[in-house]
Amino acid sequence: MKSYWFDNELGDQREEHDSGRPVDPEYLSKLGVHYHQCPTIDAVNAIALERSYKNRDEIVVSPEKMGSAYEDKVKMFFNEHLHEDEEIRYILDGEGFFDVRGVNDEWVRIRLAKGDLIILPAGIYHRFTTDSKNYIKAMRLFRDEPKWTPLNRAPELDSNPVRKGYLSRD
Repeated sequence: MKSYWFDNELGDQREEHDSGRPVDPEYLSKLGVHYHQCPTIDAVNAIALERSYKNRDEIVVSPEKMGSAYEDKVKMFFNEHLHEDEEIRYILDGEGFFDVRGVNDEWVRIRLAKGDLIILPAGIYHRFTTDSKNYIKAMRLFRDEPKWTPLNRAPELDSNPVRKGYLSRD
């Protein structure tokens, strides 16, 4: 895992966009973002048990797997959004980026690779993209039935109870 301030330069979302200004993992923790290096599935299982995750699935994001829908899907994943549940991803292969909004609404870019596990809190604005190799395989974990419902950023989300809860956390 590598985290840094996004450079906000124009260009393909799948490029590094590294400003050269690193972000400390403690800052991520203050945002409610938790990172774990999990060299084995047993480590993932322990976290899943601790956090009451009962279900999981796997997703491959690549042109080979998604065909002609790939470019549209990657653009859709990169739309700024939140979820009303935690988002937990364990990277099985490949690499990609999660961007999360910082305290002052700036983007923090988090590069993830095989063995990385990230937990994003419910209510945090974020987006996702593959890197320039256009391939990532990830395990998605869920407390209940698998679901992935993005709520794209809009003014009306300011009154969303999950978003308000996220903003009022300690």
